[in-house]
Amino acid sequence: MVKKINDKQFDEVVNSEVAVVDFSATWCGPCRMLAPVIDEVSEEMSDVNFFNIDVDECQALAIKYGVSSIPAVMVFKKGEKVAQNVGFVPKDAIKQFVEANK
Repeated sequence: MVKKINDKQFDEVVNSEVAVVDFSATWCGPCRMLAPVIDEVSEEMSDVNFFNIDVDECQALAIKYGVSSIPAVMVFKKGEKVAQNVGFVPKDAIKQFVEANK
């Protein structure tokens, strides 16, 4: 399950062993296409925590992590960003990206 969080809840990401964060926006077409894909992957990968952050609501976090295009999917290990993927990708590619970086 993907948990929608804001900047005040970002500590959950930092405190996770492995976290996948989807930076997106409600008006973004590719973001809306990617959301159900991320949701499916989250159901299949119970050893990883999945989060969603709306860049319009959390601009400071988007700036902090260099989000200039969305959707931007990042993998964090113990609070450190270890990988980033930008744009829509199919389910298999997201799974491979997460697996390779967890």
